[in-house]
Amino acid sequence: MKKALISGASGQDGAYLAQLLLENGCEVYGASRDAQTCSFANLRRVGIFEQVRTLSIAVNDFRSVLNALQEVEPDEVYNLAGQSSVGLSFEQPVETLESISTAALNFLEAIRFTRRPIRFYNAGSSECFGDTGGAKADEKTPFRPRSPYAVAKASAHWIVANYREAYNLFACTGILFNHESPLRPERFVTGKIIAAACRIAAGSEEQLHLGNMNIRRDWGWAPDYVRAMHLMLQQDRPQDYVIATGRSRPLEDFVRLAFAEVGLDWREHVISDKKLLRPTDIREGCGNPAKAERELGWKAAFQLEDVVREMVRARKQASSPSVPPPQ
Repeated sequence: MKKALISGASGQDGAYLAQLLLENGCEVYGASRDAQTCSFANLRRVGIFEQVRTLSIAVNDFRSVLNALQEVEPDEVYNLAGQSSVGLSFEQPVETLESISTAALNFLEAIRFTRRPIRFYNAGSSECFGDTGGAKADEKTPFRPRSPYAVAKASAHWIVANYREAYNLFACTGILFNHESPLRPERFVTGKIIAAACRIAAGSEEQLHLGNMNIRRDWGWAPDYVRAMHLMLQQDRPQDYVIATGRSRPLEDFVRLAFAEVGLDWREHVISDKKLLRPTDIREGCGNPAKAERELGWKAAFQLEDVVREMVRARKQASSPSVPPPQ
C-alpha cells in the first residue's frame, strides 16, 4: 500500500486531499504543528478522521521534518502547510516566510538526506504572478509578487525547481489559483461572504464590510484542485503546473451570487470599507490551465456559480440541527 504524508492536513486542501488519497487506496498520514491539540476539524467534517494517522511536524524545524520522514517512510509528500492568508502576511511577514519557504527547503533537504525515492508536491500560489494586466498566466509567466505571502510562495517555488534540477528529486509545484469550498474559514473573504449572507437571510441585521469589490479572480472548487495535486505525482517526470478554471470574475459577482442564493439583493447589505483595502492588491488574476489539461487530463469541473451554490448549501445544512454536516 502506498504511503502519503500530508503536512497541513488540518486545512481545506489537506482534508480533501486526504479523502481523495484514501479513495485511491493510500495509507494517509496527516500532520499539523501539534497533533495532540489540533482538532483536525476538517478531517472530521469530511468523515475521514478515524482513517488518517495523525502526527506532529514543525515544518520550520529541519530535525522535526527529518524525523517524520524517517518514521513514516512515505512514498509521496504533499507540503500544504504554512501561513495561508495574504492579508495576514503583511502583519506577520517573518512567520509567513518561515512557514512557507523554509518549510519547503526543510522537506526537500530531508528527502535528499534520506535518499528515498519520495515524490514531493509543493503548494504554490497564483499570487506569485502579481498583476498580469488581464493576461492569463501560465507556467512561463514571470513572477511579480506583491505581498509577503506571494514572496514566500515564489521563493518556495524556486527552491523546488533548484532541488529538482540539482539533485534529480521528483519535486514539483502546483501553481493554484483561488479555490474554495465549504471548509473555507471566515478569515478568508469568500467564507466571510457566505457566512454573512446566510446569517442575514436568517434574520441578522448586520452589514457586510468588504474592501475592493472590483478585483477579479479565477475561482475554482477545492475538491477539483486536489485531484490535480495527486495527478502531478503520478507522472513519469516532475513538472510544475498552473491549475485554474481559465475564467476571471469580479469579487462583486461572488457577492451578488451568494446573496441571490439566499434570496437577497446584496446592494442592501454590503458596505465598501476603505479600512479593509490592502497595502498592495492584485487587480486581476486569471490562469491558463492548458498544460494541465493536455498533460494531466485535468480540467476544472466547477465554475463560480457552482462554487457559490455549494458553499451556501453546505452552510445552510450546517446551520440546521436536523441535517448532518456535509460529507
